[in-house]
Amino acid sequence: MELEILKEKLNQSLIIIEQLIRKNINLPILNNILLEVEKNFLKISATNLETSIIWWILAKVKEEGKVTIPASFLRSLIGFIKQEKIKLKSEKNNLILEADNQITQIQGSNIEDFPIIPKISKEDFVEIEAERLNQGLSQVINIPSFSQIKPEISGIYFSFKKDELKLVSTDSFRLAEKTINLPQKIKKNFSFIFPQLATKNLINILSLKPDNLKIYFSPNQVLFEWLGEETDYPNIHFSSRLIEGEFPNYQEIIPKKYTAEIILNREDFQNQIKKAGLFSGKISEVKLTVIPKENRIKIFSQSVDIGKNEAYLPAKIEAKDDKELETSFNYRFLIDGLSNIRGSEVIFSLSDSEGPATIKPVGDKSYIYVLMPIKMS
Repeated sequence: MELEILKEKLNQSLIIIEQLIRKNINLPILNNILLEVEKNFLKISATNLETSIIWWILAKVKEEGKVTIPASFLRSLIGFIKQEKIKLKSEKNNLILEADNQITQIQGSNIEDFPIIPKISKEDFVEIEAERLNQGLSQVINIPSFSQIKPEISGIYFSFKKDELKLVSTDSFRLAEKTINLPQKIKKNFSFIFPQLATKNLINILSLKPDNLKIYFSPNQVLFEWLGEETDYPNIHFSSRLIEGEFPNYQEIIPKKYTAEIILNREDFQNQIKKAGLFSGKISEVKLTVIPKENRIKIFSQSVDIGKNEAYLPAKIEAKDDKELETSFNYRFLIDGLSNIRGSEVIFSLSDSEGPATIKPVGDKSYIYVLMPIKMS
């Protein structure tokens, strides 16, 4: 293998790829990347056996070949190079790097030890705007909770129906759903549960590559594909195994009727909840009292060790009657929901003192956050 490549392009790919690779003591080959020449491209492959990435970079190729070397070491080395272009060459199992009038040799491993990345059929796919997918995933990514008993809630649920995609996540105490409109109707409905860690890797790529992408799906794997800017040849393939199991019938959790609907300034509400959280005690409890007659809500928290805090916020309240409604929530769950909303105002809806509440942005039906209250004794 012998080629010349732009340092910036190589470094950009290694930053993302290194985040996917988890240090593996039992299988050190998984700490490596596979570099190989494919037509006029340098093809970089990495896998942790669950998630894989292949990245193609246009290069000036002189000779074909391949080599596998530690990803983090190459990334660190490139950080010291100032030269715009670098030369890469393989000799047996080693990589020779030439730049800044210096020659560096990196000892590689046996190429045969590098895992084979499974291929996914490209029959069924859907095209989607990367920027909208990135925004949607960012609003649901931090909610799943790893569970061996319920592995199906350890990831993000993708549900494609007609002309929309629903992204859903839950940890049994709260739930978020984001709806994204697709540019065209899909041929058939499908769904899958994508691992949370793989989703975080995907978000990193989406932030870097805001172009449209294609999603190819199979019963146990999904592939995300970006095409190159200068050619129809692939630029990035990102794939992962899926979580087996059936996602909960979450639609039943979302309340259909409410006892009270409260419109609040999102920033003011969030700041008061954060302040109340300082006094919330070991169970992170914050009490909210809806006062329809006064068009305001009371936010109260108390800790035996620290003290207590009480604040009032003006609100637009629509309620079944003028009775006050008191309920308690984990303040961190409230903050998570409010942080994922971009608008200046939110609709905070309560079904009753012990039923689930919802938070939605005013004027935007594409996002809903559901959280269970702390049961009052």
